[in-house]
Amino acid sequence: MAPALQGPSRGRRTRLTPAERRQQLLALGVDRLVDRPLESISVEELASAAGVSPGLVFYYFGSRQGLHLQIVRTARDAMLHATEPDPALPPRERFHDVLTRFVAYVQQHDATFFSIVRGASSGDPEVRRTVQHARDVLSRHAVGILAELGVTTTPLVDVAVRAWISLAEQALVDAANHDTITPAELVAFLERSALATARAASGTPLTEPAR
Repeated sequence: MAPALQGPSRGRRTRLTPAERRQQLLALGVDRLVDRPLESISVEELASAAGVSPGLVFYYFGSRQGLHLQIVRTARDAMLHATEPDPALPPRERFHDVLTRFVAYVQQHDATFFSIVRGASSGDPEVRRTVQHARDVLSRHAVGILAELGVTTTPLVDVAVRAWISLAEQALVDAANHDTITPAELVAFLERSALATARAASGTPLTEPAR
């Protein structure tokens, strides 16, 4: 289970263990993704908010780039934890459940999700690799469930599912500008598009009936 982030402590110094202080700084960083891009988050700003010296932030993260990388990793891990498949569910229901929680996570943490997506085009190769790791995990989850539904896993299916992940990301980003699109509609679209993409790439029918 992903550790809960400790809430921001603004303007006063609190006695925390080194691990707690580091987690607090990361929580402050993720909190700032709500209204600004990652590149604008400074060491000095987080140090001031936590009531510590900038030198302590550098001690924990090594550099501004190191801080940004850990902020993105923290946000990524929270997203992956929120969308972990439930192995107790049958495959079709499991996929629907994952997509439902994915849509809910994005709608509840839209700015953080957008920051993760933007990280894919970051000038920092470590940040790009961090975002790509999230896409790799989501892709493995989807391919695994599709295989249980009767889709033959091939290199083309892997490519198609990765392309669908990018489609899903863009759909969720764009849907944020349309209040009339409901979560249920988004989930249904993502589910249909994933299954159609897999069928087109593999040429094999699903073994379970459509919902």
